[in-house]
Amino acid sequence: MDPFVIALAFITGLFLRILGFPPMLGYLLAGFIASAIGIGSGESLAPLADAGIALLLFTIGLKLDLNALKPRYVWGSALLHVVIAVPLTTAVILVVGMLYSPLKIEQASAAWALAFALSFSSTVMAIKVCEARGEAASFHASIAIGILVVQDIMAVVFLSASNGYYPSVWAFSLLLLLFCRPLIRWLFRRIGHGELLLFSGIVFALVTAEVFELLHIKGGLGALLMGILFAYSDRRKAKELYDKLIGIKNLLLIGFFLQIGYYGFPSLTMVVVAVVLTALVVLRPLIYFSLMTLFGLRARTAWLSGLLLFHYSEFGLIVAAVSVEMGLLSPEWVTTLALAMSLSFFLSTPFNNKAQLYYRQHRKVLTSFEKNTRLPEEKLETLGSANTAILGMGRVGKNAYDALRDAPGMSVVGIEERYVRAVALKEKGLHCVHGDATDRDFWERTGLDNCEFILVGLSNHQENLRIVELAKELNFKGKLAVATRFADHKTQLEAKGCVAFNLYDEAGKDFAFHALVEFRKKQHNEQLPASD
Repeated sequence: MDPFVIALAFITGLFLRILGFPPMLGYLLAGFIASAIGIGSGESLAPLADAGIALLLFTIGLKLDLNALKPRYVWGSALLHVVIAVPLTTAVILVVGMLYSPLKIEQASAAWALAFALSFSSTVMAIKVCEARGEAASFHASIAIGILVVQDIMAVVFLSASNGYYPSVWAFSLLLLLFCRPLIRWLFRRIGHGELLLFSGIVFALVTAEVFELLHIKGGLGALLMGILFAYSDRRKAKELYDKLIGIKNLLLIGFFLQIGYYGFPSLTMVVVAVVLTALVVLRPLIYFSLMTLFGLRARTAWLSGLLLFHYSEFGLIVAAVSVEMGLLSPEWVTTLALAMSLSFFLSTPFNNKAQLYYRQHRKVLTSFEKNTRLPEEKLETLGSANTAILGMGRVGKNAYDALRDAPGMSVVGIEERYVRAVALKEKGLHCVHGDATDRDFWERTGLDNCEFILVGLSNHQENLRIVELAKELNFKGKLAVATRFADHKTQLEAKGCVAFNLYDEAGKDFAFHALVEFRKKQHNEQLPASD
């Protein structure tokens, strides 16, 4: 990479960050600027971009629960959206071609193929939005990710059926991967916890992606499946690997966003066409919202899931590039789609940043589309007589629950946003309900704001801040304690009136207290007379 391109990406990323946009949009802008002034090249960024996408899909697999693909509101919404969006987009593409000859498409099949590609949403963008908002484990995020996985599967089928791009006969040998779980567990035991674990994730993600490409199957799908295989081999180790890979994955994805700008600087007419296509994507969250409420999801879930899919996918560029090579499309279409995808990212970002606010403002209208019956995953359960609530039943929250469950005067309930985990904890005898701590409806309908104590054990600072603000909006009169990992986050939470606990700063005190108790126990036992 050209050092000036790196510096430009940093400057534009910082600029967009100051304006309140995700830095990734700055990287997109840097790519277009670098392409226009003639520094760097898309070819030099390609290996970085490919590695970033492979690691992204691999990390999705590390956290993906295959059960999330089973509900009909996942696969049904994905398929029905294609049925609705593709004919509409095809009509727009054909009209554009008639009005602007360089973008004219001679064969109707190419227009349909392009429209099919444009019906997909960007996995990269959706995951980045979830991570930025601290909602990667939320119910609505799992639905959006499930839809994206279904789209990836459709992409593989599409590429396999298009002009001889069929999987190799050796592709059936990939089924042997299903029997590799004992080998993966054996490797995990010997790899340890250091840089070799990190290196193993990079090696397996990139090598698997390359093997799938050699067998004429989408490489990203291979990385995704390998991540799932790792997760189902050892959940605890997969979580550790995920935490190690997240920073490298984010760094490599900068190459992906930069590369988009090198598809060419668009002409004025191409900009107009890209704007028309971007306007068309506005219908996407509305279509998804209608479909998901039709399947019985709550309005809030459908609204937030739909907004996560509110943009075009990089898959459209892949299909356009393949169609150009086959002579079905003009090269101008690739640049136009690159700009349309970039504009869709810019358009969707403000909506996603204020998704919760917009829902609260229009809740009465949105909830009017809900069905009267509730899916099990969407039922708002009662908190019973609990006077203490723990938000987030991960490692921190679960340990807090165990410490308080038998405390005098304490009636404790755990609140977990992952439905499968909430069910599993209930089966173990814990008083745990499924719910999203940032959901105002959940607070109001369950009486969470009537608790005397609320402990927040979530890992994302932005999510913690939203919970604090929500508690203030609802005039929460009890005590609110929040676990955090950084000193500046602790200061910020304390300024808002919370009891903040820095997990890293206080870990030494807890360790010393635990060691002292154990030392005294041992000393006491040694002083007891030996029994006969």
